[in-house]
Amino acid sequence: MATTFITAVGRRKTSTASVRMTQSAKQSLLVNGKTPLEYFKTAERAKIAQEALTTAESAENYEVHAHVEGGGVASQADAVRHAIARALTKAEPNTRAKLKTAGFLTRDPRAKERKKPGLVKARKRKQWSKR
Repeated sequence: MATTFITAVGRRKTSTASVRMTQSAKQSLLVNGKTPLEYFKTAERAKIAQEALTTAESAENYEVHAHVEGGGVASQADAVRHAIARALTKAEPNTRAKLKTAGFLTRDPRAKERKKPGLVKARKRKQWSKR
């Protein structure tokens, strides 16, 4: 019997997370081959990555493998949460309302503003001198 995967992609800033979910008796979440706590180093970021599963109350039903690249650890945790939420709505459409109200299905559009010519950064100017 072939195992069926549910795939989804989540993004935040420049981070991209692709998730493969399998219905399984053993629950686990692996991020780039490591547990969330090993990969993200802090309990807060590991919790953010698993938030979609706990909100949908279906963490014990799935085995999740996430591949993340780009950005920093904080945006990677958000990208994993976004991808898991999208995959859960494919697997269980009745969880969509719960995940939508929690805000996990909305892609956060905020990104770094580009540097403008003549400025030091996007909006920072050189110090003005009268003399």
